[in-house]
Order: sequence, then structure tokens, then C-alpha cells
Amino acid sequence: MTLINCNLIRRHPINHEAWEKHKVVVVLKPYFFMSSWLRGSVVLLRTLLTKLNFLIMKVRAIVTGVTGMVGEGVLHECLIHPDVEAVLVITRRPSGINHPKLKEIIHNNFFDLSPFEGLLNSYNACFFCLGVTSVGKKKNEYFHLTYELTMHVAETLSKLNYAMTFCYVSGVGTDSSEKGKSMWARVKGKTENDLMKLPFKKTYLFRPGYIQLTKGLKNTLKLYYLFSWLYPVWKTLFSKYVCTLKEIGIAMINTVTIGYEKQVLEVKDIVALAGEKITTE
Repeated sequence: MTLINCNLIRRHPINHEAWEKHKVVVVLKPYFFMSSWLRGSVVLLRTLLTKLNFLIMKVRAIVTGVTGMVGEGVLHECLIHPDVEAVLVITRRPSGINHPKLKEIIHNNFFDLSPFEGLLNSYNACFFCLGVTSVGKKKNEYFHLTYELTMHVAETLSKLNYAMTFCYVSGVGTDSSEKGKSMWARVKGKTENDLMKLPFKKTYLFRPGYIQLTKGLKNTLKLYYLFSWLYPVWKTLFSKYVCTLKEIGIAMINTVTIGYEKQVLEVKDIVALAGEKITTE
């Protein structure tokens, strides 16, 4: 400011009387000039950062359940999506997939992640697709494999990285009250409720219904092949309960890069989030 004032005086010499009368104006002009320049720079920088945000926020995802239909579909979307930088798969048996983005850990005991905990804190998302059917299982067994296993993995990750986004695949009909007649729905409801208490950056609970398969994947349930050709009919008649496996995968990725206003995502929310695009406005 002083240098600018000196330049003004040398270029436009004035007498002492005029200086005393106008010196406040002369001194303030450079101030306003500089503040406007700085304000403009801040606005420009903010705009550039906003426009480049989608380049900065790259997804580094841990994916479980990849030998099942949903997990394999989510992994497939992660590997082909430009916003996903790296994927770490934790699985009991090899996925059989090779890709430059992919790292795979073969591990039988999900209740003990200590052998590779040091690798987990560099990821900013977990897409938890591991699950079992309740058919033929007693309550204690289903509770152990659904609630206790999920919570152990989630609690471990939340301690290692509180900035992580955690997505859990539940299902239509999950009972958030934990008081309904259906055993599986109560267990899923308790799992959802307790996941939301963990200190993740954000937790999202996916409740898909009928899932239209992704062609070319190998872990699709045979039952789906029987009914997949009826997808246009299901979509027309039961749109609230029908989505695609592709939409689930993209919606999970978008929870990290875009976010969503709800934590519990019913089918309509999954479809809506999958259709979201990163804006630069």
C-alpha cells in the first residue's frame, strides 16, 4: 500500500494543503483496489476448485462379497468407473478377476482383520456386499453371520479411518423397529441401526428388491436367469421394488463423490442416486 501511495504522489504531485485534504482518499484507493483483487482471486480459486473437485475426490473402495451376485456386480462397476482409483477386495476365495485397479486379499476369518489392518486406512469407502440367506438357518447362526460379522468389520474400519463412507446392502422389508415378526428383517434392522451409530464420515444402507442382473458376470443366481427376461414387466408394474445391479454399483460410487440426503436408500433412492451426475456449477 505504501509503495502504491508513493507512486501516486510522484506521478501526480500535489501541494501540502491538498494532500491534507485528500490523503485519506488517496490512501484508501489502493486498499479498495487490493481488496477487490483479492476477493476476485478467492472467487476464482473457489470456482476452479469446485470444477476440479471430481478430479480430486477419487474413490478408493474396499469391496466384500465379490463371489456373490451383488458384490461381483458392484466390483464390476468400480473397475470400469472413471471416478474409482483403486479397489481392495477381501474375500474367502479368489474372485478370478485381474485388473490394474484391483488388489485382492484372500482371508477366511472376517472376525480377525489384524493381519492386514495396515492396508485398510488408505481407502475412503467400503461397499459391504457380504451376506447370507436366512433360509435354513437358525436365529443364532443368522445373527452371527449377519449382525456380528458385519459390525466387527465396520467397527474395525471406523477406528482405522473415520473419514470413510460405508455402504451396506440390506434389503426391502428390513425392520428398523427390530420388533417385527420376520427374524431376518429384525436382524437386518438392528444391523442398520447400529451401523449408523459408528463414527464414519457417512453411512448408507441400501435396500434393493428385485435386482436385474448384469450380463456377462459369473456369480448370478440361477433363479435370476429364469425371470430376467421379464424385467420390463417388473419395472412397469413394480417400479418401487425393481432396480439393476448396475444402478446399485453406480449409486454406491456416487455416495462417495456426490453424497445423498438420506442414509436409508430404498429402491427409488438407489435409482435416483445412480442417475446423479457430478455438477461443476
